Amino acid sequence: MSKYVFEGKSWKVGDFIPTDQIIKSRRVYQSIDKAAKYVFEDINPRFGQEVQKGDILVAGKHFGQSSGRAVAVKALIATGVSCIVAESFSRTFYRNAFEIGLPILEVSGVHDAVEEGDRISVDVLGGVFCNERTGEKLEGKPIDPFLIEMIEAGGVIAMAPKLVGRTT
Repeated sequence: MSKYVFEGKSWKVGDFIPTDQIIKSRRVYQSIDKAAKYVFEDINPRFGQEVQKGDILVAGKHFGQSSGRAVAVKALIATGVSCIVAESFSRTFYRNAFEIGLPILEVSGVHDAVEEGDRISVDVLGGVFCNERTGEKLEGKPIDPFLIEMIEAGGVIAMAPKLVGRTT
């Protein structure tokens, strides 16, 4: 099994979730581990308290809109989620996720294919989502190999030294 195939319990949020609903601005001045306990505090207060390492977040359309604060991605990583699969991501959140090292995948129809708590698997490299409870499989767009390199390196900052002198 690839290290980019994730299996875990699903957590679910809806459409158009802004970064300020992922983590409130008043929480970003704490350590990231403390802030992680408040992720989605207004949407699902149980999330920050009950999410487990390896769980998978499923979102609707345009997840992570509004602010370009990368702290929202950092807080999600700190909760222990292994990856996020959504109908779509805001472009800034999408970029931040890879730059910081969080695997994500866009899959049309995924929000309706999951109930919170379902066991799901996500193959980020292959672009495949599967709900283990129902057996439903959906295909999304596989991740560009360069973005996987970025995650492998631990994000764009860690990757920068490797890019010095690289030609495209």
